[in-house]
Amino acid sequence: MKKFLLSISFLGMMVFGLHAQNQTPLKIAVFDIDIMVQAMPGYRAVDSLVQIYERDSLADEYAVYQNEYKRLDSTYKADSAANKSKAILDYTKNQLQQMAMNLIYWQQIAQNKSDNKRGVLSQSMYEQVVNAYKAVLARKKYALILKPQTYEAGFPIDNLFISVAKELKLTELPQQLLVLGDDPDAQAKPPVTTPKK
Repeated sequence: MKKFLLSISFLGMMVFGLHAQNQTPLKIAVFDIDIMVQAMPGYRAVDSLVQIYERDSLADEYAVYQNEYKRLDSTYKADSAANKSKAILDYTKNQLQQMAMNLIYWQQIAQNKSDNKRGVLSQSMYEQVVNAYKAVLARKKYALILKPQTYEAGFPIDNLFISVAKELKLTELPQQLLVLGDDPDAQAKPPVTTPKK
């Protein structure tokens, strides 16, 4: 923890040192690509498709693991009672342990598969957001981009969510994204509105 705090302090000193040398205004903004993708209109469809995938495919896969575990357990007990060879018993025991591990870690396995499915389905949205983000950064030279959870109110900072939304030609953003920082394009374009419920 001490090393982390020292490295953050060092980074801050470097950024403010460069600012002092150049005598240009230090431009800082707040943005998160994942949050911006989730604010896109098409993301609701991705969310729905992932829920269907979790309910249908992942639930079926879990049932297969449970049935396979029961089958291997019965096989192992029957082979043990029949005094089968050690190689056969070891093989069945290894398979049984693998199925047990799949069941024990099912939550993590299912979460990884769900995240992968979400990533595949939202890939085009990520590409759109990244391209818009790069276009905004090319126009405005920022020294530092912070994630919303690292930003504390009261410090002058630009809200890149609004600029990226305008670049994407989005007309609505969630209210929690509108209140972060300041809109650097406030005078140039009409404000992005919150979605109607």
